[in-house]
Amino acid sequence: MQYVWFIWSLIILALWGVVYLLKKDSRREMLKMSWITMPFGLTEPLFVPEYWHPPSLFDLAIKTGFDIESIIFSFAIGGIGTVLYNLLFKRRYVEMPHTERKHARHGLHIYILFVPVLVFLGLSLFTPLNHIYCGIVAMFLGGMATLYCRPDLKTKIWIGGFLFTALYFVYFGSILPFYPNYVELFWNLENLSDVLVAGVPIEELLFAFTFGMYWSGLYEHLYWRKLMKPIPIN
Repeated sequence: MQYVWFIWSLIILALWGVVYLLKKDSRREMLKMSWITMPFGLTEPLFVPEYWHPPSLFDLAIKTGFDIESIIFSFAIGGIGTVLYNLLFKRRYVEMPHTERKHARHGLHIYILFVPVLVFLGLSLFTPLNHIYCGIVAMFLGGMATLYCRPDLKTKIWIGGFLFTALYFVYFGSILPFYPNYVELFWNLENLSDVLVAGVPIEELLFAFTFGMYWSGLYEHLYWRKLMKPIPIN
């Protein structure tokens, strides 16, 4: 099982490559958000071994808390989570007019972007919660804060959460037929809810849903973009 995490991180990266090829008009956005998301892979010491202790290349996770796989994984899901909704519902980005940017709710734009970070730090420092729960709550509240600032993204944020959860469920579940004991061996279930959905820890699915919520609207929020249907060509 030494290379399972590495192989499956390459699988999600390959899926990123497929989406990148299919969604030609969103390649720049995918790359931007993937590069932004990739450094979050360096937060792995917060989760190892408290949340899980995966086998990794050169045993880096066990020896240092860091691993190469998490960086690959974070890069891939950043781009996929950003454009998955657009790919399925055929939406394109347009720049938000400056007149709309002056709306009162956008006065908190900068502060709202930092909501997940502040919530995560607060929960991590002042509660005994496992860091995975801190991350789930932080991303959920980040999604809610984005909804306040950008109500035009309501549909994308909610559907984006469900879409990414469905994708992640299939992705994670694809490991289990080959390695049915993978979760039991490498997740610290005694520190968690010990609730499994078809063998997948509920925490993984909650992570997927809140990540999909928050990341699906983050590009538009960061770069003042709106979603539009493509103009049909007669």
